[in-house]
Amino acid sequence: MVELFISAFITFFVVIDPPGCAPIYASLTKGASAQQRRAMAIRASIIAAAILFVFALFGEDLLGALHIELNSFRIAGGIMLFLIAIDMVFEKRTERREERAQKIIETPEIEDVSVFPMAMPMIAGPGSIASVMLLMSQNEGMDRSLVVLGALAAVLLLTLIALI
Repeated sequence: MVELFISAFITFFVVIDPPGCAPIYASLTKGASAQQRRAMAIRASIIAAAILFVFALFGEDLLGALHIELNSFRIAGGIMLFLIAIDMVFEKRTERREERAQKIIETPEIEDVSVFPMAMPMIAGPGSIASVMLLMSQNEGMDRSLVVLGALAAVLLLTLIALI
């Protein structure tokens, strides 16, 4: 169980990237007060957690309703995670996030960034949704599922702390 927790934790930590989200969030909320920044960080973390937990618990049912086989999703998710890894090696992912942040910074008023771009797609993006669905499908049983959800909760808590 400890190995599963560590594996899931590392997967979520790399895909969600709490240390990488923090500077982008700081630049997005530069003109906001400390109270506004804290509220947006909490809101972003709660929304991202809700999205990821819904996909963790009901993602397979959603795929079934869309007539997508889990093996097809595994292949697509694996390819997507591989591309994220390549982007991380060549720092393209950080550049895209910074470009997105710069576009939002250029708007003059203070904007609530908790839902977009923070909760979705930065924290609960395609990579993290695919990761949580794949890990949940590979680890059936209440105890193993709870370990995966615990690792996700730990990374989301670290993300909240990094944003605050």
